[in-house]
Amino acid sequence: MANTATQQQSTSVPRQEQRRLEEPQASAWQGWVAFGGIMMILSGFFGAIEGLVGIFKDQYFLVHTNNGLLVTTNYNAWGWTHLAIGVVVILAGLGVLAGQMWARVIGIGLAMISAVVNLAFLSAYPVWSTIIITLDVIVIYALAVHGGEVKSR
Repeated sequence: MANTATQQQSTSVPRQEQRRLEEPQASAWQGWVAFGGIMMILSGFFGAIEGLVGIFKDQYFLVHTNNGLLVTTNYNAWGWTHLAIGVVVILAGLGVLAGQMWARVIGIGLAMISAVVNLAFLSAYPVWSTIIITLDVIVIYALAVHGGEVKSR
C-alpha cells in the first residue's frame, strides 16, 4: 500500500508546477498596467493638492484680463470637487495595482474623461494635450486588455 502511494506521488506533477501551468504567462503589459496605476495615484495627489489650494487660497486661481475676470467660479466648491476626485483617483490607482476590477473600470472612465478634456484644450496646449491624450489611450488599453494579468500575480 505504501509503495502505491509513493509511486503515485512520484508520477504526479508537484503542486507548484501545476500552479505554474495553470497561470497565464506574464506579458510586458503588466508593467504598463502598473504604470497606469502609478500615474493614477500621482495625478490623484496632484488633483487633491489643487483642490486644497482652491479651498484654502481661492484667489490663487483667479485670472484677470484687461476687461475683468477671465473665468468666474466658486473656487471653494471647485476645490472640494477636485479634492474628492483626487482621493477617488488615488484609491482607484491603488486598486489597479492590486488587480481589482472596480479600479480598472474607474481608471478607464477617468482616462476617457481626461482624453476628452485635453481634446478641448488641444488648440491652447497642443504638445501637452497630445502627450496626455496618448498616455490616456495607453492607460485605457493596458487596463482594458491586460489589467487582469496583474490580479493573477
